[in-house]
Amino acid sequence: MGCFASTPKDTGGNRRKPTSIGEVSVYVPGLRIPRPVEFSQAVGDQLPKTLVERLTALRTRIVVMANQEGPTITRTRRKTQHGSTLSDLHQALVDYLPVLLELTKDGSHLQFKVHFIWVNQEDEEEETAMSNIWYEVLSVLHLMAMLQMSQANLLLLPRGFSDGHNHPKVSEENRRASIDIFLKAAGYLDCAVKHVLPQFSAEQRRSLPVDLAEGVLRALCLQALGQGVDIQLGMAIDSSKATLAVKRRLACEMVKYWQQAQDNLMNLPLANGWGEKHRLFVKWKYVEAKAAAYYYHGLILDEGNTEKSHGMAVAALQAADECFKESKKASEAFNASSPTSRTPPLFGTMKYLTEKIPKDTSSKVRINRDLYSYEKIMETAPTLPDFALALKPDEYQLPLVESS
Repeated sequence: MGCFASTPKDTGGNRRKPTSIGEVSVYVPGLRIPRPVEFSQAVGDQLPKTLVERLTALRTRIVVMANQEGPTITRTRRKTQHGSTLSDLHQALVDYLPVLLELTKDGSHLQFKVHFIWVNQEDEEEETAMSNIWYEVLSVLHLMAMLQMSQANLLLLPRGFSDGHNHPKVSEENRRASIDIFLKAAGYLDCAVKHVLPQFSAEQRRSLPVDLAEGVLRALCLQALGQGVDIQLGMAIDSSKATLAVKRRLACEMVKYWQQAQDNLMNLPLANGWGEKHRLFVKWKYVEAKAAAYYYHGLILDEGNTEKSHGMAVAALQAADECFKESKKASEAFNASSPTSRTPPLFGTMKYLTEKIPKDTSSKVRINRDLYSYEKIMETAPTLPDFALALKPDEYQLPLVESS
């Protein structure tokens, strides 16, 4: 039940894409914007007047805030006020969701009465409308997750210092806070995939905008987890207690998250600039993660005392260097794609590896090639170890609706 309608992308006006989004540590593929809804007209006197008024007030607040901030919210703003705006809009969505779910009480037919319209960002069609409460719930969860990712981006933009001598950095407090935020965002998306998408028939799911396709939701969830592990790895690099084995494990897990994210986006018709940029971001982070994984795998292999282990170490370090070079090209392609962006000053994992990979690779390759003949050195990268993924989304549950 419930009907869909889409508006072609050439109608203009509603979908406003900025030309630049500034510095990006965490990519957010635009924010889907809700259009106004007439609850009283749709449900008439079938709901208590107080409930209709509350629904109207809550959603109107969201529409106003999202339309004011949506077009600019992905641009880099370091001011506290912007973080506050993100939090206020997120809280408005949190307040709205339990009231909205009242329309699903006892399988009520009212869940198919209200016509919800949202402006898309990654879909070819400008907006998608549906008379289905679960479309609204799915859209709300997606927006809640994107607001969290935007908040994480603000936290992970390195700050400079007034003396002008120190390299900009991200505080440990911000790094730890960002991991919690990534897990929360992943929890919203995981709930959307597991508990909201099943409410749609197969035909209805095919009619959803690509922004809400299962592959996109899963990829965003995996991105959140992958970026969380990236922060963990950076903190491990800074810790004197973390062993090479711990760092290798984190790097290898990061590769799996990004590879799965890339697989989920494959063959999806991502469009409108945001979508293509989304694909390029995942590709960049996947190659970057492989550089880290091969680097630490190479260092551990080099600790072995056999000719074979040294040969494999050289091959792994060469692979790390190649992936590192490829990641720089991928970063440039991502930043150049519309809307344009910039890579912030390096910190954490990549700040360390940018210095270490070229240096250690040239050093190890020269030393080992002095010891062993060229033919004896493995020229293909060894297989990376396969570790179980440790970081999981927060368990988020939809607000309960009491039966009548």
